[in-house]
Amino acid sequence: MAEATDAPLLSTPLANRHRALGARMVPFAGYDMPVQYPTGIMTEHNWTRAHAGLFDVSHMGQAFLVPADGKHETAAAALEALCPADILNLKPYQQRYSQLLNDEGGILDDFMATRAGSDRTGSLYVVVNAGCKEADYAHLQAKLPSNVKLERADHYALVALQGPEANAVIAAHVPDIDSLAFMTYRIVTIGGVAVHISRSGYTGEDGFEISVRVDKVGDLWDLLLKDARVKPIGLGARDSLRLEAGLCLYGHDIDVTTSPVEGALVWSMQKRRREGGGFPGADRIQRELRDKPKRTRVGFSFEGRAPAREGAEVRVNGRAVGVVTSGGFGPTVNAPVAMGYVETAFATPGAAVEIIVRDRPLAAKIAAMPFAPHRYKR
Repeated sequence: MAEATDAPLLSTPLANRHRALGARMVPFAGYDMPVQYPTGIMTEHNWTRAHAGLFDVSHMGQAFLVPADGKHETAAAALEALCPADILNLKPYQQRYSQLLNDEGGILDDFMATRAGSDRTGSLYVVVNAGCKEADYAHLQAKLPSNVKLERADHYALVALQGPEANAVIAAHVPDIDSLAFMTYRIVTIGGVAVHISRSGYTGEDGFEISVRVDKVGDLWDLLLKDARVKPIGLGARDSLRLEAGLCLYGHDIDVTTSPVEGALVWSMQKRRREGGGFPGADRIQRELRDKPKRTRVGFSFEGRAPAREGAEVRVNGRAVGVVTSGGFGPTVNAPVAMGYVETAFATPGAAVEIIVRDRPLAAKIAAMPFAPHRYKR
């Protein structure tokens, strides 16, 4: 999880609290971030699956696309010119996952877009990855039409509360939170502070992402941790949770060479956009939808206990047919799990492959994802 860098590391507003809790801090996406707390990654992973894990995701980028005429249709058209999702038909307060694309249909970054409600009528709220946000903002500013303005929201922090007891924890402060639907948001008050809370997350569990002013995030963090059902969770467990959930990590499982079709993200392109095009790389993406891509993102399960890591070669009958992009031990499934790309002809669940780890072939099979069932509130 740690990344080498020569640049000075940035800190989130919660950095001192992480250190006070005994976190081991590592460089990640230009930030000094907690990879684990004293109880360790395995304990944090299992706690989130059983109770409620609190994550600092303030390194992510938050911004608004603000149309000059205040109309959703204007902001939606601007964003749809850069991504393959149906943004136009988002309802107020509704959220959607998509990808910024380059002209070749490769993924510049993946992001969440939310149509604002009455609190910011006409605007779109977007959350992008920490390691890409400066490039994303530059891309948006260069590509947005003159009647849509990018407003960074650097004065807001972001935390995520994930797990089967997350709803009960939030309900102690927001009694009707159970009525908040998956992939929607609401403005609520927690501990006397107004927050933007969405029912979404990156672990496969039910849970919430909470955007709050930087000067209030410490109070919110402390308040949530007072609940015995909540423990702080670092990047290490976040990675194992998202891998079991079959969710992509940008820069590893998807990048500028990967199309959404190759990345098995067709579900994020609604029919109107798949058929109508009008986004960067549409020719390639529609051709891959029609003819199948040359490579496809798949999961891998293993006969033994040894994990395969990023970069491990995938072979069939001695021939290289793919590569692992994420791998590790899955505490919930109690077995090693991995995902990566193989030539589409070999992307059949149950098909036998060999994955080369330290020059030794490991017996593996193409596996359906997620490895751990999603437990989103539907």
